[in-house]
Parts: sequence; structure tokens; C-alpha cells
Amino acid sequence: MAVASTTDTPVSAATGPRRVPVGRLAVYAVVAIIGFCLAFAPFLFPDVRAQEVAARICVFIVLVASYDLLIGYTGIVSFAHTMFFGLGAYGTAIALKSMGPGFDAILLGGSAGVLAAFVLAVLIGLLSLRVKAIFFAMVTLAAASVMMVLASQLSDFTGGEDGMTYQVPRLFSPAFKLVEDADGKVARLFGVPLNGKIALYYAVFLSSFLLFAAMLRIVASPLGSVLMAIRENEMRAEAIGYRVVAYRTAIFCIAAVIAALAGVLRAVWLKYVGPDVVLSFAIMIDILLMVVIGGMGTIYGAVIGVVVMSLAQFYLKDLMEAGAEATAALPLIPHLLEPDRWLLWLGVLFILLVYFFPAGIAGTLMAKGGKKR
Repeated sequence: MAVASTTDTPVSAATGPRRVPVGRLAVYAVVAIIGFCLAFAPFLFPDVRAQEVAARICVFIVLVASYDLLIGYTGIVSFAHTMFFGLGAYGTAIALKSMGPGFDAILLGGSAGVLAAFVLAVLIGLLSLRVKAIFFAMVTLAAASVMMVLASQLSDFTGGEDGMTYQVPRLFSPAFKLVEDADGKVARLFGVPLNGKIALYYAVFLSSFLLFAAMLRIVASPLGSVLMAIRENEMRAEAIGYRVVAYRTAIFCIAAVIAALAGVLRAVWLKYVGPDVVLSFAIMIDILLMVVIGGMGTIYGAVIGVVVMSLAQFYLKDLMEAGAEATAALPLIPHLLEPDRWLLWLGVLFILLVYFFPAGIAGTLMAKGGKKR
């Protein structure tokens, strides 16, 4: 009896290796490139302004991704995220101001700020998450406004409208020599001095990376699946047996704690804290725009949204100025490209992104890749 050869048997698509959609691969590639640039930013972009932008991007990736846990994965609209961000920043700043520049001050003040954020998140969550979305959003907006007023009025503790400056540990000072050369001077790598500024940047970068990895783990866990079920149909999730209010409160507290930790990083990097820097409603608007641009419910979209928005905010004026100079001989165009009109073009850029990427950059690419598969 002849035996059929196994090599002649066709392999079904189900048993073959799972193919990753092209759109998802594109998103992963973009995020990997951004991660590489941030990892080596002090050496790739050695000027002071570029390092400030890179550090801000690291912190805001954590902040925006934590907000995406709420609005993108659970469907919770909150305007109190900057309040938690500010609590972490102010707790760290007050401790460094009163206790002096030490890691114990960062640990104690940051822990106090994170604990305060957690307690407020529990109270707001338990009292407000039972109501409809619009009413919960109004409650969080009121809480954020109260915190903004308190930060401005309690000037003995917070510095009021002027904010407060302070010193950070000597390890993070530009005068600190991480590595010395043979002459006793600070060593250089690719022309960049290996001083405390590099140590501070990599402390911010590595902390942001760990927090972002933790959020990736959350959305990939069973908790992430429950949150998406709540977002799609809250009544059905409750009918299945999930305690919706408990899950919503839990993720609200988790997001608040992560936002407060981002505030700690921001305070240590800036060496300054004020209402306009960590508590203003303009920051909340920026967070919303970054989530929408990147793509809600993707986490990776936070990376793309923060980078696009940050580069536009910091470098669009320079780009327009260069464009105006290059087109100086042409009619009308130089006037349209005047740097003072950068907000106009930022709005146009946002409209174009929403038009061509209705689900955000990452969300639209992943959806297209899924259809092709």
C-alpha cells in the first residue's frame, strides 16, 4: 500500500506562522525609530534645546499613555489628569525645597505626591464613576480647577503664580563629572561631556521606559481585555458579571499614580514647578490632542502623538521662518509663513491629520493593516 508523502500535504494558513499586519509593523517600526532617537538623544542632538525637547517627550509619553488607559481603553473622559501630574511635581518640588537636594527628598516628596494622587483618585472614582460620562467629566474639571486655585493661593508652600525653583542632587548637576579623563577634566563621548546632565537625562529616559513598559503589560493582560469590554458595552460587561465601577475606579487610580510619577520626573528635570508648567488647562488640551493624533486605544499611538505635537510646538516656527526666507521673492507666501502665524498652521496640520488618519496615526495604520491581512 502506497503511503502518501507528508511533503505533498498542503499546510493550511491556520497552522502556518502568524503574519503581523503591515500597518502594525509600520507602527512598530516608527515607535522603534523614535525609541532609538530618544535613547541616544544627548549624542544625536547635543544642543540644549533638543535635549529639553527629548526629555519632555519622554515624560509626556508616560503622561499621554496613562491618559489613553482612561479615554482609549476604558472610555473614561477625565479633565483631572494634570491635577495628578501636578501633585507628583509639587510634592517633589516642596520636598527638595525644604529638605535640600537629596534623593531622600525626591523619594519622600514623590511618594507623598503619588499617595495624594491615589487618595484623590479613589475619592473621585468612588463618588463620580457611577454617573454618566459627561457628569464625571465635569466633576474632574471642577477638581482640577480647585487644585489650580490652591496652587496659586497657597504661596507659602507652592510659590503661588511664580512657582518655585530648587536644587536637585549633585549627581544630576552639570558640574558633576561622571567620567574623568587623564587630565582630570570631564570626559567626552562623541564630543558630548559625560556630566550630571547626561545622568539626569538617562534617569528620566529609563524611568519613562519602565513606566511605558508597565502600561503595555497592563493592556496586554486580562485587565486590559476587561477595560475594552467596558468601553464597548458597559451594560453587557456588567451583565456578564464584571464589577464595572470597581474596574473603572481601579484603572482611574492606576492612571493617576502613573501621571503623578510622570510629574516627579518632570519636576526633577526642570528644577522648577509652577501652575502654568504642570497644572494648566492648556496642558490638558495638549494631552487630548496627542491622544487623538496618535490614536486612542493603542498605547503606541501615545509615542507618535507626543512626538508629532512636540516637534510642531518647538520647531514649526523655525521651519516657517526658513520657509519665509526661502520664498521672500514670491508674492503672498512669505506673509503666510510668518512665524507669528505658527498656531494657524498647527491647526491646519491637526485638521489634515484628523482627515487622513481618522482613528489617529497608529489606529488608522493598524486598522488598514488588519483589513489587508
